[in-house]
Amino acid sequence: MGKKKVTLKDIGDAAGISSASVSMILAKKSLSRFSPDTVDSVFALARELGYERRSDKYSKKMLIIICPSVINPYFATLIQGMEQEATHRGIDTMLFTTYWDTERERKVCEFARDPMIAGVVFAMIPQQPEMARKLNETLPVVAVGDKQNESGLDTVDVNNYNAGSLVGKHLLDLGHRKVAYVSTSLNSEHSARVRRYEGLKAEFKRAGGSCRLSLYTADIPSSTELNTVDIEHRTGYELAQKCMRETPEVTAIVAINDMVGYGVIDAIGDAGFRIPEDYSVCGFDNIYPSSFYGVSLTTVEHSIIQVGKSAIRLISDKIAKKSSMVADPDAVTRVEYRCKLIARNSTGAPGYREPSL
Repeated sequence: MGKKKVTLKDIGDAAGISSASVSMILAKKSLSRFSPDTVDSVFALARELGYERRSDKYSKKMLIIICPSVINPYFATLIQGMEQEATHRGIDTMLFTTYWDTERERKVCEFARDPMIAGVVFAMIPQQPEMARKLNETLPVVAVGDKQNESGLDTVDVNNYNAGSLVGKHLLDLGHRKVAYVSTSLNSEHSARVRRYEGLKAEFKRAGGSCRLSLYTADIPSSTELNTVDIEHRTGYELAQKCMRETPEVTAIVAINDMVGYGVIDAIGDAGFRIPEDYSVCGFDNIYPSSFYGVSLTTVEHSIIQVGKSAIRLISDKIAKKSSMVADPDAVTRVEYRCKLIARNSTGAPGYREPSL
């Protein structure tokens, strides 16, 4: 005999609600009428019992990728690596962008409870880790994040503290003692940015003496992230202008990423200064334009394509283990990629600079 078909009534009996309520929840209609625990329970039971809606029979389960933005080539390259591996494995994907908006992230996580979704990959550490952990109780979830982040999720890690440390050592070895760090929003929701700064700061603190690290940041609302294509370049440009005006003793500027670094480079050039004779500039991520002759930005390589591929391999393994009922809910897997400094023409020994009038 074939396996008995799971019905809405089966789910309703297990959840202690009517089949009509189950139907509304699975269709995501009037969810506000039900408690969050009831909604979570219904979606979890639908998965556990193997419930299939009529439309599910004719559609392949999908993998959701959540990404803050595709404007920055870092995320575009990361997504490309994910798509390459997903295609190789015959996995279909859906991409959602949040623009660092927590409400957008919440809505995607809510959508992910649909039985047609096989798993979720965050291209960053979730801004709402508790929500992601709760989702992970019933659905495989993987994140790309920082080595030190305690998200409680399976992650593919980049050691951002070490990345900042590498840049700090490089500039100190060149003879720089007054350095500035420029960054977009620097807070707990952006742990990678914070860890890069901490690694850089630790090297300058260790060096002691006359070494000084100045910090310039700009808080950027999610609405601005969404509506401004050149926000990172613009931020780098404006913060570099402020740095040159307020701390003229600085001889090197470290940007939170390469895109911000391009803005720093343009601001220095527009002010009539030379790179690296007057200012050295460093970035992070080693996105492809950084190697162009006219840019030649010193930066940190994170193996972005391989990180993306590894995230898909990890979620694929989790999905397979979940379907075979051998997954250990208390086990957390972490895959770490080493970073390395790529020294190019944007950094050199500090030289004498005529004071600006």
